[in-house]
Amino acid sequence: MLTYSPYDNVKAQAYPAMLVHVSLNDSQVAYWEGAKLVAKLRAMKTDSNPLLLKANLGAGHGGASGRYDALRETAFTMTFMLQQVGLAPAVASTPASADE
Repeated sequence: MLTYSPYDNVKAQAYPAMLVHVSLNDSQVAYWEGAKLVAKLRAMKTDSNPLLLKANLGAGHGGASGRYDALRETAFTMTFMLQQVGLAPAVASTPASADE
């Protein structure tokens, strides 16, 4: 099982850009598992590629429920992917507004 564990196989090397999604109400994978993985990757990786942790406090294992929440989550993921291949402009990091 150790060979299948992403956390246990992190080593000092370059990693691709990553967006890690976690959900508070996920009954299959606890949110802290993704948070631990991202923390270890940030400590060990040798590149400057983006590594984002997106926590959804109202979602379960399948992501956000509800049509608009699911579409918003999909749009976020697609935008991240398009930015990585240069097809969407990068957005500067800003604190989230109260209405998001």
